[in-house]
Amino acid sequence: MGTRIPTKRYGFFLGSFLITLLLYVDRVCISSAKDSISADLSLTDIQMGWVLSAFALGYALFQVPGGTLGDKYGVRRVMTTIMVLWSIFTALTGVAWNYISMLFFRFVFGAGEAGAFPNISRAAFSWVPTKERGIFQGINFSGSRLGAAFALPLVAYLIDVWGWKNIFYFFGAIGVVFAVLFFTLFRNKPEEHSGLSDIEKEYIVKNRQQEVEKIGGNLPIKTVLRSKNVILAMIQYIGSNFIFFFMLTWLFPYIKAKYELSLVTTGFYAMLPLLAGAVGNWVSGFMVDSIYKKGKWKQSRQIPATIGFILVVIGILSSLYMDTALASVLCLSVAIFGADMTLSPSWSFCMDIGEENSGKVSGMMNMAGNLGAFSTALAFPYLRDWTGSDEPFFYVAAVLGVIAIFCWSFMNPNKKLNDDI
Repeated sequence: MGTRIPTKRYGFFLGSFLITLLLYVDRVCISSAKDSISADLSLTDIQMGWVLSAFALGYALFQVPGGTLGDKYGVRRVMTTIMVLWSIFTALTGVAWNYISMLFFRFVFGAGEAGAFPNISRAAFSWVPTKERGIFQGINFSGSRLGAAFALPLVAYLIDVWGWKNIFYFFGAIGVVFAVLFFTLFRNKPEEHSGLSDIEKEYIVKNRQQEVEKIGGNLPIKTVLRSKNVILAMIQYIGSNFIFFFMLTWLFPYIKAKYELSLVTTGFYAMLPLLAGAVGNWVSGFMVDSIYKKGKWKQSRQIPATIGFILVVIGILSSLYMDTALASVLCLSVAIFGADMTLSPSWSFCMDIGEENSGKVSGMMNMAGNLGAFSTALAFPYLRDWTGSDEPFFYVAAVLGVIAIFCWSFMNPNKKLNDDI
């Protein structure tokens, strides 16, 4: 009879889940507050598009620096700093007094959040056995979706009670508390954590992907960009982020105006795609690990991602033919379920090929994806202004989904980044 392996490492899973939950609560607040902010600061929809995209631009540009710092200096110090910074900048959003100040605060808020997911990915390389990688990523990203989903109606209600400025002060303070707890409880490697038994430490070390000591974690960016795997991962992630960022930014005001809904009712409708996304993460995480355990490493990444992007295309195009808010939102929920099925294989893929450079590789992928998000925040209002219709935006999103399917057919997790050196 085999020795039972303790499961205290799941505390890392839980901590990551809670961090990503808060990350997206802070991020989505502005969507619910859009009308109040626009009224107070006299902003047009085009100006709000730039405000929303300012976050995505700051977030995209600082992905690689954030991931690189985690690789070099350790996740514990870097992630704590990131959490403090994004919490301060969340609170500063409530201080904005005009269009320019709001642009600045949202940009630095995005920059502050930027290194979070690459550092979680780097920590997971050390903490998560390879065969548990899929479900870890599923749990991790479901936190972001649940945080955003419940924040939409909650923030809508709190705006009525407290006003929009106080919302940002409140969540900024919570973030600082999270940062203190993280620094106190987390260690860069399980070997350094006194709360784990020797049996569990040995289990993690033997079953995680091994570092390649002769290379180290300091590959230059130009070397990373020589990898076809990295380029394809970056392109496909644009397709995932393009439609998902719409859900975080423009879905709330879009359905509120189109179907003439109240603030709180809109919040409940807008949370449905995000709840679907959380389920998509769990389903995909389970699929990734189940297929991997059958000895099919490449298929464990390709199959869930390809199914996900097929659902993205179907859901987006179907939503254009719906006449009611509920029907349209349900179709978009299918799209987000699919988009979130691509996350676990995408981030697992970055750890597969990046190994001890996981922070940098995942930062490159997330940078590209968030340049797609930057485009989303601007494409929706500009395309509507140019064409007089919302439909062109959704056709662009569907085309990006098809391109992503093509990318995944050529991505290979067995070809490591170090193999290209």
